[in-house]
Amino acid sequence: MDRKTFEDELKRDGYDVATSTTPGAKVNPEHSHPFDVRAMVLKGAVTLTTGGTTTTYKPGEIFSMERGCQHFESYGPEGAVSLVGRKH
Repeated sequence: MDRKTFEDELKRDGYDVATSTTPGAKVNPEHSHPFDVRAMVLKGAVTLTTGGTTTTYKPGEIFSMERGCQHFESYGPEGAVSLVGRKH
């Protein structure tokens, strides 16, 4: 799926859309969000660990999490840019 199609789907489904940039290596400790998340990685990579499973998402790949989902996030030295949809 391309960026425009993904963004159009987010808006159609009631998500607020933003671009998230993490400029370099970073690890976010376990946390959750008070909103649903759907995101597409545009540059770099995002590694998510939830429920004992770790998955790395690269450019063009999409991930989603329901509000309240406990997870860890990590980014390599190149950081990442993602198109993120949040729905309260």
